[in-house]
Amino acid sequence: MTDGHPWQGNIKARLYERARERGYASLTAFASDRPTASLVALAEELGREDVAGVQVLSGLLYEAEQSRQVTRFVRDVLVRMLPQSLPAGWPAVQDGENRFSIAKALGRWIAYTPGTHKGRARRVADALLANPPCWLAPART
Repeated sequence: MTDGHPWQGNIKARLYERARERGYASLTAFASDRPTASLVALAEELGREDVAGVQVLSGLLYEAEQSRQVTRFVRDVLVRMLPQSLPAGWPAVQDGENRFSIAKALGRWIAYTPGTHKGRARRVADALLANPPCWLAPART
C-alpha cells in the first residue's frame, strides 16, 4: 500500500497495474488514447493520491526505450508540455515577456528530453524561436 504517497511502494508496478485496470496493455497505450493530456493529467487519472506526473514521464520513457521509440516519446512530451506551458497558445507577439515564456516552455521540454536526443531538441527549439508557429493555438473543448 502507498498510504496516498506517490513515492512509496513499487512505483512502476503501480503505474502498469493502473493502466491495465483501465484496459490498456501498457502505459504508452493509455497515454496514446489521451494525446493532448498533460503528464499531470495522466497521473491524476491513474491515481490522484499516489501517482505523480514525473512518474508517468519516467514510465513512458522506459517503454519508449524498450520499444526503440524514444524519438516518438520526445515529440509526445513536447505536444503534452506546450499547451501546459503556453495555455493561450504560441504568442503572436514576440516581446520580452512572451519570449521568456516560450524559452521557459522549450527549456522545460529539453530538460525532460533524454540525453541521446537533447541536441535534436535544442535544434527544434531554435527553429521554433526563429520561425514562430503563429498557427499554434490552444485546443478548443
